[in-house]
Amino acid sequence: MSKTSKIRRRSFLKGAAATLALPVIVREGVIARNGKPGANDRIVIANIGVGGMGRNHIRPDSAALCDVDENHLAEAAKRVTEGTPALYRDYRRILERKDIDAVTIATPDHWHALMTVHACQAGKHVLCEKPTAKTILEGRAMVNAARHYRRVVQINAQGRSHPNARLACNYVRNGMLGRIRRVDVWHPPNFQPDTWGEPQRVPSTLDWDMWLGPAPWAPYHPKRCHFHFRWFMDYGGGFLRDRGNHALSIVSWLTDNDGYRGRVTVEASGTEFREGFFDVPATLHVKWEFQDPEWTLTWTQPGTPNPRFPGDWGATYTGDRDDLVVLAGDGGCDVEQKAKDYKPPSDGFQAFESPGHFQNWLDCIRTGEKPVMDVEIGHHVVTLCNLGNIAWRLGRKVVFDFSTERFVDDPVADRFLHEPYRSPWSLAGF
Repeated sequence: MSKTSKIRRRSFLKGAAATLALPVIVREGVIARNGKPGANDRIVIANIGVGGMGRNHIRPDSAALCDVDENHLAEAAKRVTEGTPALYRDYRRILERKDIDAVTIATPDHWHALMTVHACQAGKHVLCEKPTAKTILEGRAMVNAARHYRRVVQINAQGRSHPNARLACNYVRNGMLGRIRRVDVWHPPNFQPDTWGEPQRVPSTLDWDMWLGPAPWAPYHPKRCHFHFRWFMDYGGGFLRDRGNHALSIVSWLTDNDGYRGRVTVEASGTEFREGFFDVPATLHVKWEFQDPEWTLTWTQPGTPNPRFPGDWGATYTGDRDDLVVLAGDGGCDVEQKAKDYKPPSDGFQAFESPGHFQNWLDCIRTGEKPVMDVEIGHHVVTLCNLGNIAWRLGRKVVFDFSTERFVDDPVADRFLHEPYRSPWSLAGF
């Protein structure tokens, strides 16, 4: 990774509009002008990134679609059955429109922060695919933008909206396991790359420069982009930051760790791919050790399922009284029967009962409340994932302080808090 100068941790709020190397967009959406919409008011939604997971965000009445790949746009347009959506290859054209109230973002990870911050500036509410951000300082900028512009930003780690996750949360948070001592997450093996050969000509249907955006320039290859971006550190973060984001979202909820402001010690070991382009870990074991209260979290890839309640991915929660297996790692959730049968006391903890992840976002746009996977929670969860990758890349133990969002006496590790953007892209606050 290129070395960067000392990172200045100024608040994003200090002159965001002045320092972005992009047009400043006036907040004049329908809802921004008129306040929160009523229960029967239509929320006008546009979709940014409509291939892959983005296909699931398209609504019959989506007002506009954006993608750098014309093939994605053509297929996505067929899903809009109520009217004809406007089609764009540059997301900024959507943000300029005064009639659009909210956007979904389903691009590769390296675009999430820029698009979310710009959308908040433009007065748009945001549903952003997980993981929240590519770097720790990007995540903080997204939180600050959402708060400053008073936008509802939901991260699409939808496991917390699953009924079984709520049952598991009630079981654990009401003390049925006693004090949690450790949580061990397992995941199946990584994909194995092909030997891919030389770079190829960019298809005429793809804006490769815009696909790269703030990431370093690289020659085009079909297995560098779209679905495969997950296995490049410039765009993704491997399975730990991909499906691990789903798994650790549930872990953080069940252990009441969302607001943790103490220190965590992180160490990681793993192997690299022997051939091909991928530069994320091929195998990975991460251990996070928390303080006050003391407990341990592990991620093992590939890991061994718990034979008592096996699944491709999941976690065993071990307390000083009992343990529980929860299967989460792809947005769904299942849990052992004892948690499904449990009835929490009337005066006990009651986890939020989501009407569905997308609907929860729409409801919060109308009420102004924070959604179940608010951007600040998403930032906390992806920070855990990023810490694991940073420890692996450094090849040593690191200590991170959540109260300062810096590593403890470790300027070398601090260089990984953010990575430089390719010109002309810039994010305020760094």
